[in-house]
Amino acid sequence: MQKKAQKKVEKTTALSTRAAAAQILLQVLDQGKSLSALIPDYQQRIKTQDFALLQEICFGVCRVLPRLERVISELVEKPLKGKTRIVHCLLLVGLYQILYTRIPSHAAVDEAVNAATKLNVPSFRGLLNAVLRRFLREQEGLLAKADKHWQTLHPEWLVNLLKKSYPNWREIIEANNRKPPMWLRVNIRYCHTEDYRALLNAQTLEAESNTHPQALRLSKPSAVELLPHFADGWVSVQDLHAQWAALLLDAQNGELILDACAAPGGKTTHILERAPQANVIALDVESARLQRVQENLTRMKQRAQVICGDASLPETWLPQICTTNGESAVQFDRILLDAPCSATGVIRRHPDIKWLRKAEDIPALVELQAKILTALWQKLKPNGILLYATCSLLPEENSQQITRFLQQHSDAHLETLPFGEQANAPGHQFIPTENGGDGFYYAKLRKLPQDEQ
Repeated sequence: MQKKAQKKVEKTTALSTRAAAAQILLQVLDQGKSLSALIPDYQQRIKTQDFALLQEICFGVCRVLPRLERVISELVEKPLKGKTRIVHCLLLVGLYQILYTRIPSHAAVDEAVNAATKLNVPSFRGLLNAVLRRFLREQEGLLAKADKHWQTLHPEWLVNLLKKSYPNWREIIEANNRKPPMWLRVNIRYCHTEDYRALLNAQTLEAESNTHPQALRLSKPSAVELLPHFADGWVSVQDLHAQWAALLLDAQNGELILDACAAPGGKTTHILERAPQANVIALDVESARLQRVQENLTRMKQRAQVICGDASLPETWLPQICTTNGESAVQFDRILLDAPCSATGVIRRHPDIKWLRKAEDIPALVELQAKILTALWQKLKPNGILLYATCSLLPEENSQQITRFLQQHSDAHLETLPFGEQANAPGHQFIPTENGGDGFYYAKLRKLPQDEQ
């Protein structure tokens, strides 16, 4: 009897997908937490078959948030604030399902209303029902009003920065607002890229190749479990433009390589695919994220020294490095600095960035990047290579950062990249495109020996 009562309590208190989505969105919008940090924690709290829907709702709402907010402002006279903000988030969930999913409208309304009980706001069931059903009745007129002017679906400060830097800023915004393509990186130690493409085709997974020798784009996203030999390390999921990092770094067997800000480890494993006998140090300041690095290394059957440390303070973690030649003063042959940045180039993949990032964050990030760049430069051997990379679209973090560094360091030489020259700006800026890669920036620097300065 007691067990039956316990099961009944568990059933009534378990989170529904819509309740979980509303909770997550509340934490993103009001507490500044990221989807990538929140969603994994909810994986055990909802049914396995509902996890994909949870992701779709949360990422989707963040992608089109201003449009949904405009609709709600027309439907709700008094803004829902404080403790009732969770009800506002349930309205976002309900509207997104009605507008952007194949879930029948009546089911979307019912599920949002029922979630109010799960979230301990049952007194708002009537309001949720009335607002969402009114939207169904007046949908055409409400959307015409909301869509009267073209919506960027971006914060104004970011739109202004993109306008200032890019004549084609509208194309960038449109690309940001689309769902990202799924890119694969084939491990050429196991399989040629075209041979792996044939394996995909045999699984009815269509893929297209690119100028990058290891990249394939899936026509439709797929669960990694369906990718041939994924668990054996034959393939990784990595954006097209991020895949250039290991090629540009060009690590060689026997060299001491630093992958700074390494988590989650995609670039670390790519470096080791190309130079399996290199001595690679995977560094990151967040110990929790280093677990992902180790998981990726294990899946790929690779070894690297994984260290938790602040890239801007090398002296605090350099003593942990095991060198094969026993040198006391550690200096690296090559350094990949995937610097902390605004992440404005990966908005389509992480749409919550639009609402988490603020204009005032940019100067602090620029300062941190410069600090790390200067600190790590001191630990690079003469003739060594430092590859500076960000997933940002902002020149302040990219070309302007490198211009300033070159002016301040006479021993830094800018190397040519294989993408063609960009006028009046060092390095190369990729922008997001519909079937291409994310926004990414690279600058390759060689440290001049004394006699070349």
